Parts: sequence; structure tokens; C-alpha cells
Amino acid sequence: MRAGEVSEVSQDYLKAIWSAQEWGGDPMTATELANRFGTTKANVTEVLKRLDELDLITRVPYRPPVLTERGRTIALSMVRRHRLIETFLVESLGYGWDEVHDEAEILEHAASDRLIDRIDAFLGHPTSDPHGDPIPGADGHVDSHTPTLLTEAAAGPYTVLRVSDADPQTLGKLAEAGVLPGAALEVVDCSDDEVSVSIDGKRETIAAALAAAVYLRTAVSAS
Repeated sequence: MRAGEVSEVSQDYLKAIWSAQEWGGDPMTATELANRFGTTKANVTEVLKRLDELDLITRVPYRPPVLTERGRTIALSMVRRHRLIETFLVESLGYGWDEVHDEAEILEHAASDRLIDRIDAFLGHPTSDPHGDPIPGADGHVDSHTPTLLTEAAAGPYTVLRVSDADPQTLGKLAEAGVLPGAALEVVDCSDDEVSVSIDGKRETIAAALAAAVYLRTAVSAS
């Protein structure tokens, strides 16, 4: 079964269920899905029943839904579409990284697999989107990472791996501070309220609420 063979609502649910755990989060419950899509728990239950009947998820009473292999394939197809479209909008159409999420949410449903593959080739087969999220391959392979949250990082050198795109305002503020995927920074000090970092020799103080969106990998020293 391909992404285009299920409804847009089903595509959105499968993508949300997969994405919730990509960076170490907890599985999405029916209540969280209702909040995510602005609907009722009863409506969520009906959608999950349909997905279960299509063998796209496994439902267990009082537990979060689990993707089947078929469901995971469709979820990753939608994630691939979303992230390639975001990358195309930034690199080819001049969008800011804080402007592309909502556009991609719309366009991902309209794009065919052929168009997405053409965009992928046109961009030179990028491995990550503007926020640092890995782009799944056409074969469904997606890179995995074991990141460190900026709010939990010990003092020392790091590279910014990913910045969550959940809030456009957060993206804008972090961009102003130079906290972008690929940027080298040194964590100077962490507290419950803020994190002090050095970027290109400039000291920046980042509020904990903003720092919670930043994922790091330990810098590798040149040998």
C-alpha cells in the first residue's frame, strides 16, 4: 500500500505517530492525537479503528497505537515528502526556515512520488532538511541519531544537529543567536532557566524554553 492509497487524514495520523518518537519522545496517545489535530477523542478513535482495519497500526486498549510495517512505510513516505518540500522551498524559492512547515503540510499531500523523486534529484539528494531532520530515502531508510538536548548538555564543544520546527518564533530567535544546524558551539553553563553558550567567540544566553528545541552532537576533535 502506498501513501496515495489512503486518505490525507490517515497520512497525517501515521506521520504524527512515527514522528513523535523519532527524537526520543513518548508514543502518542489518543488524547495527544486529538490535541494535535484539534479534534475529539471520539473522532481519533474512529480514525484509529480504520487504520487498524487497514493493517496500518496495531491497537491495544488503553495503550498508544503502534505502526505496523505497512503503516511505517507510509509514515516515512510522508516524512520524506514533507522534508524534501521544506528543503526545496528554502534552497530554491528563498523561504525562511521558519516559514516552510505549514506550506509543506499542505503540499506533501498533493505531490506525487515521481515529483518528490525529481525534487530529491534536483537538490542533489540532501540528507537532512533545513531544521536538521534526516530525510528518509526512497527505500524508506532513515538515519537515526542519539542526540543531547541543549538543556541537558555538559560544558564542552558540540555541533548543532537539529532544531525542532514546532514553533516558528523559536526558530527565528535561535537563528538570530546563530543556533543553526551544523553550527559549532561551546556550552559554557546550564541552569534551569537558561543556557550560556559561545558561538564564533560570541557569548549567547539562551532561555531554557528556546534551548529545549535544540539537539546537539558531541564535537569530534581533529586528530
